[in-house]
Amino acid sequence: MGMIGTVGLVLHPRRDSETAIETIVSWATARGVTVLGLPDEVDRIHCSAVAVEPEVLCERADLLVSLGGDGTMLRTMRLIAGLKTPILGVNLGKLGFLAEIDVDELPEALSAIDEHRYTVEPRMAVRAALGDGQEVTAFNDIALVRVPGDGIAAVSVAVQGHPFVRYAADAVIMATSTGSTAYSFSAGGPIVSPLVEGFLVVPAAAHSSFNRAVMLSADEEVTLELLPTSGTLAVEVDGAVMGTLAPGDRLNVTAVLGASWVVRLGTTTFYERARRKLRVNGSAEVD
Repeated sequence: MGMIGTVGLVLHPRRDSETAIETIVSWATARGVTVLGLPDEVDRIHCSAVAVEPEVLCERADLLVSLGGDGTMLRTMRLIAGLKTPILGVNLGKLGFLAEIDVDELPEALSAIDEHRYTVEPRMAVRAALGDGQEVTAFNDIALVRVPGDGIAAVSVAVQGHPFVRYAADAVIMATSTGSTAYSFSAGGPIVSPLVEGFLVVPAAAHSSFNRAVMLSADEEVTLELLPTSGTLAVEVDGAVMGTLAPGDRLNVTAVLGASWVVRLGTTTFYERARRKLRVNGSAEVD
């Protein structure tokens, strides 16, 4: 990242981001940096901010700043997917996984960016095309989830066209390494380093005798087919329902390497965040 001429802000819909916004706007003003915001958010930023459509924001910004929590960071990543514009995640409120810093660390972070004391790390996504032709991209997970009262998720999983396993479960989750600490983790999946280039297929509340997660390479394609015994399933993309699938429908899922890039300042590691957020302590036997 060279000299920053334009910075784009993406805001949490409700959390108070006033302090962070003031810090960024005064930093930008002092350096002649243009601040861009989204049309429905710009009135919360500053009179000097310019409202632009999402595609223009992505095209023009040299740096995106996500102000919120993990959900805002995921939304920013989806917004910029496929471009190398780095994202600085600023956490407002409770501890998150994806934001790099808390609000009180923002002045120091902006100084570090000024002085090029940071690194940029790639993040992988998973992508699928829904039946209506809509392509969806997720940075945590794509999940096929049973609709209450409408039967279980009965899904066959094929890798590179070769049938592998059939799951009967409440959901089948395709998670990135970033998403390994989200829905996948609550379903019993492993914690995966964000530097691993691969993705997980994890059943949640499996009714089948085989109930283990499968870890795949980023260059393998997975085909999920809903079996005749399956109910209608909701397709959740990073937690938002984007469509439904019926028995007989198929979903092809592939990994996208370097789908977004995040600013790392080296203040905390993934493992420190995982220990705090997931209360990873281990056994009483070893304390």
